[in-house]
Amino acid sequence: MVPQLREHIERIVPLTDDEFVFISSCFTSARYRKHDFLFREGEKVAHCYFVVSGLLKLVYTDDNGMEHIVAFAMEDWWESDFQAFFTQVRATMSLQCMEDTEVLCITLADYQHMCAGLAKMEHFLLMKANAGNIAAQQRILSFLTSSAKQRYEQLLKRYPTLLQRVPKTHLASYLGVSRETLSRLYRGN
Repeated sequence: MVPQLREHIERIVPLTDDEFVFISSCFTSARYRKHDFLFREGEKVAHCYFVVSGLLKLVYTDDNGMEHIVAFAMEDWWESDFQAFFTQVRATMSLQCMEDTEVLCITLADYQHMCAGLAKMEHFLLMKANAGNIAAQQRILSFLTSSAKQRYEQLLKRYPTLLQRVPKTHLASYLGVSRETLSRLYRGN
C-alpha cells in the first residue's frame, strides 16, 4: 500500500505494522487520466477517495447549466460527495480529474469495518471530519463577509501551490467571481 497513506494517518495517530496491514486491506488503488470522472451527478457514489497524486475538482452544476467548483483535492486530501457516500443517495455533484490522478478508494462498508475494527482510525477520521467542517464553515463565512479580493488572498495564503495547478477559470468558479475579476485580482498581486 502507498506509504503516503500511512504517513498521513500517523500525523494524527501512531500505527503498528499490523494495524496498517488491516487499514490497507480496506482500500483499493485506482488511477485516472486528466478529465476522467470518478463519479457524475446522479450516479451512486461507491467510494470516498484519498488522493495519492494528482488533482481533483468537485463540481455542482446548477439548473442553468452553470458549473460551481465546490472543492479542489490534491495530494493528502480526502474527497467525495460526502452526503451521497454516507447516506447512499445519488450524487448531487461530480468529481473530475484535473490532472492524471492516483487515489486510494474505500467503500462505505470497508470504512465502517475499519472504524469498528480499529478505534484509532475512528478517532483519526473524526479529526479529519472536524477539520473539514471547520474549513467549510470558514469558506462559508468568507463568502458572507469577504470581498472577492480578500477571498483570493485567503486562497493564496492557504494553498499557494494550488494557484499554479488550477486554470484561472476554475479558480474564478471556486471563488465565486468572473474570470475577468480574477484576472484583475491576479494582476494586483
